[in-house]
This record gives sequence, structure tokens and C-alpha cells, in this order.
Amino acid sequence: MKSYAYHIETCGEERNSYSKTDHDATFMRLKRDYMGNDQLLPAYNLQAAICDEYIAVIDVKPYASDMECFVPLMEKFNRTYGHYPKYPVADAGYGSYNNYLYCEEHGMEKYMKFTMYKKETTDKKYHENPYRAVNFAKDADGNLLCPNGRKFLFKRTQHVKYNKYGRTEELYECESCEGCQHKQECCPRAHKNRTIRMNQELTAIHQEVLQNLESIHGALLRMNRSIQSEGTFGVLKWDKAYKRLLRRGEKNVILELTLISCGFNLYKYHNKKQRQTKVA
Repeated sequence: MKSYAYHIETCGEERNSYSKTDHDATFMRLKRDYMGNDQLLPAYNLQAAICDEYIAVIDVKPYASDMECFVPLMEKFNRTYGHYPKYPVADAGYGSYNNYLYCEEHGMEKYMKFTMYKKETTDKKYHENPYRAVNFAKDADGNLLCPNGRKFLFKRTQHVKYNKYGRTEELYECESCEGCQHKQECCPRAHKNRTIRMNQELTAIHQEVLQNLESIHGALLRMNRSIQSEGTFGVLKWDKAYKRLLRRGEKNVILELTLISCGFNLYKYHNKKQRQTKVA
């Protein structure tokens, strides 16, 4: 029991594993084997905020999910520069309800993709699917109507676990799916009436994010992020062959990455000066 208590205390409540040789590291599946057959290895989730091709902030966290790393990175950015970034552009790994509300609280625009962003914008069949709850029509009383014209009645509101901002979901149930000719397309696995879970606030946020990212300004920001952020990791991993941490412990790892970032920024500055000299 003492051994179990020690392991649980060392691991903490925010992760489910740790390495015996580095208690701050968490076992994760790395991008070493694209077939997914590689073994789990102790690792850190590296996060970098890139601005004007330079590494503005770099951080590591023992979380496998990027969603949990967004807020600590923005807080470190604020401590370093005294303000929050206006347009924190990020990929679909960062778009969550918590992170969107966090951006609202600190005056940041919502330019992080959500999980189904690519399918929402490129798959016309998925986007216009009439059996998706977000595409349901509404009657005069505001009740959702399925493609067969049957009402979805509100059942209850339930809380979403592990949510910092108290996110809730509304549960709706169809008044009757019996004898419906759309059942095979609408809900083939449902044995009873179809139920749907929705969060009107999150749906509205997703629409706002879509408008932001699909605008001209959003397209330029997305293109800029792809070039600068992905390019930075490409230079570090492939051009500089920096693919593995040499130190253990979160503080030591951050120190190592900070030194690497300083070298990268000097490298970028030197190249820019050289290009300006050649042009002149």
C-alpha cells in the first residue's frame, strides 16, 4: 500500500504514467512509427510560440494532449512580455471549449481550429448532412426538427466532467422514431428514440471560429503559422538533427530547450542580416 501511495503521489492527478528514470516525463506514443507499432516512450510535450520567425516562448508539459498545454504557454508568454498575443493561431489540437473561453477572458481572438474543422470546411457532404443536429430546422417554439419533421424534446442538462468552466450539455430525445423511413440514415444503431447532445454556446463559438479562419485575414494567419511554426520544428529536428532531449527533469529540459531556442534565434537573425547585406 505504501508503494502504491508513493506511485500515485509521484504521478499526480493530471496524468496516468511516469518514468522511473525521470519522474517528470510521461509515457507517450511518439511519431517514430507511422504504423503505430512503436512502443510507448517517456517524453515531454514540447510547445513553442513563434513570432516573426523567432521562438518567443518555449515550454514543456507532461501532458499527451495539446489542449492542456495551451493555457500554460500563453501564461508564460504573458509573464515574459507583459501582454497576451492578439491572434494565437494554432492547429486542431488546441481548439477546445476551455481554451476558447480562456481567449475571451484575456482579449485574444479565436483562431484555433477545432477537431472537425478540416471535415467541416472540405467535406461538403458532411457539412450539409441533414441528419447532423446542427443542421436541424426549428419550429416556432424553438424545438429541433429532424428531416422527418418530428420534434426533439429537451430532457435534461448534464455537466461535462473535468471541465474548468463548468461546461454543460443539453440532452434532447426524438418524440418517436418508430416507423421513420429515415432511420437507416439518421440513427441506424439506435434501438429506441434517437438522442442528441448539444451545447449551444460551443456551437456558436465554432461558427465564430469558422468565420475567423475562413476570412482573408484568417487565411493569411493560417498560412503564416504553417510556414513559421512547422518550419521551426523542421529546422530543429532535421536541419540541426535535434531529435532527443539530453537532460532529465522538467527544469533541466526547459533549460536545454531555452539554450537551443537562443541558438535558433541567433541563427535566424544572422541569416536575415546576411540576406539584407546581399540585397543592398
